[in-house]
Amino acid sequence: MKHRCSILSAAVLVFFVAACEGRAQIGLPPGFQKLELQVEGVARSGIVYAPAAAMEKPTPVVFVFHGHGGTAFNSGRSFAMHKHWPEAISVCLQGLNTPGRLTDPEGKKPGWQHGAGAEGDRDLKLFDAVMAHLKKTYKVDTKRVFSTGHSNGGGFTYLLWQMRPDALCAVAPSAAASARSASASFKPKPCMHIAGTQDPLVKYAWQELAMAKVKQINQCEAEAKPWAQDCTLFPSKVGAPFVAFIHQGTHKFPDEAPALIAKFFKEQSAAVK
Repeated sequence: MKHRCSILSAAVLVFFVAACEGRAQIGLPPGFQKLELQVEGVARSGIVYAPAAAMEKPTPVVFVFHGHGGTAFNSGRSFAMHKHWPEAISVCLQGLNTPGRLTDPEGKKPGWQHGAGAEGDRDLKLFDAVMAHLKKTYKVDTKRVFSTGHSNGGGFTYLLWQMRPDALCAVAPSAAASARSASASFKPKPCMHIAGTQDPLVKYAWQELAMAKVKQINQCEAEAKPWAQDCTLFPSKVGAPFVAFIHQGTHKFPDEAPALIAKFFKEQSAAVK
């Protein structure tokens, strides 16, 4: 009887381990692989989706940055660039614990540096390291690299525009306001901004100032035209159009945003000479 109980216990243990492993695999979006690398002695991670063609021909890259307290896995699911633009490489990186400007002042949750020089520029260095890794691993189309992110991730996307302008083709920040104080260091860049009029965290008034600054930087024309539902396109005199996606929601990343971000990035990709 004791022998049978031991066998039963072993079987239950095997089942438990297998179940845990199964859940771990479920956490990784289909088609993604884990990315692990050291950046100045610090372990960094993320997940990467790459189409088979990325091994043979120049392929666009889309970076996705989660909000404060988020994860690379969840941003892979919610942005789903691999579904809306499967011909592109999708890179969802994981932030490190960072003090938040609006929440989490003690920095107990993961996020991204808020400005140039903050946190030792660890996340700008991460971007550089990942770009170097992608170029070694795949055939990257360096003229077609894009960045998007929500909240703190949207703010970091604006920071990438400021600090790595020549590395990016276009950007699409969501629920971010850091560009409201943008300086001359910003070069004109195609941009799509997603903002909720009822956002209680990143106030819509702040985001309005950010969008006005972007239109100024991009030398946008005053006359705008409809681009998609809830989206307005402001043409640019210097080839850097701006799309304002204004929804009536809160701080939550809108369900319709991923398809519209992919549409915008594809249009900018096609415009590259």
